[in-house]
Amino acid sequence: MDKLIAMRTFVSIVDQGSLTAAAESLDRSLPTVVRTLGALENHLGTRLLRRTTRRMSLTPEGQNYLARCRRILLDVEDAELSVTRGQVEPRGRIRMTAPVLFGQRHVAPAVTTFLGRYADVEVELMLLDRVVNLVDEGFDLGLRIAELADSSMIATPVGRVRRVVCAGPSLIKSVGRPTHPKALADLPCVRFGGSDSADTWQFKDGPKDTTVRIKGRLACNSAQAAAEACARDLGFGMFLSYQVEPLVRAKRLEVVLREFERPAIPVSLVYPDARLVSTRVRALLDWLGQTLKDRPEIH
Repeated sequence: MDKLIAMRTFVSIVDQGSLTAAAESLDRSLPTVVRTLGALENHLGTRLLRRTTRRMSLTPEGQNYLARCRRILLDVEDAELSVTRGQVEPRGRIRMTAPVLFGQRHVAPAVTTFLGRYADVEVELMLLDRVVNLVDEGFDLGLRIAELADSSMIATPVGRVRRVVCAGPSLIKSVGRPTHPKALADLPCVRFGGSDSADTWQFKDGPKDTTVRIKGRLACNSAQAAAEACARDLGFGMFLSYQVEPLVRAKRLEVVLREFERPAIPVSLVYPDARLVSTRVRALLDWLGQTLKDRPEIH
């Protein structure tokens, strides 16, 4: 049994999510992939994957072995590159995830420029508004907008975004500019489900936290749609600053109650293990770090 081929096969099965998909990715037959996995498990004397007709998952032993396989394969790849080229140039495939709207506005353009610079790299960018388990789902890199509680992740900070309350200029002129968060309880609001709770907004009032229950005729789970509704004077809305920056810049929305904003939220590039960072992932990390820090709405 060729151990490197077996390791690559195992990693591909996990990353692709099935034996069939791994066979297609590796350009090998399904029976060959099945035999390779079986031979590897027999050699190790343990199950690496739990397989049923509906799903496949890693065993605890498989989880540990997967991390070690990735490290070994990355070392082999970098060693080969250092011999075949005068210097190690990024090449190969990167899987990355980011929140949908932030990814559309900031990450995707930066990745496109990155790919123009590095012709031997390919990127699979998945834009998802959920917390992705990078290891289990086979991602090399993720961008998160949150306080990071998972100490197993390595984080590179790239900035912070604010929680802002805003409304259209005509609505502010009509109902008056609120001077305290409690005034929002009596004003029309757009309830955006992606910002804390749809019905309660939280603020800092000096050293204390203040919660305001708001009401409005529109509840929406899309930041873009909710922000546009606010720009059309349907109500006040609470958003992350990057979600409304184009409308604020166009003067279709105005930010209010700045002095009552809660602490800004970190924006970080996260990855599972510093020892597993390949040349290509390190290059993308550095590229995104510099690019995103230059954005005015990411402080």
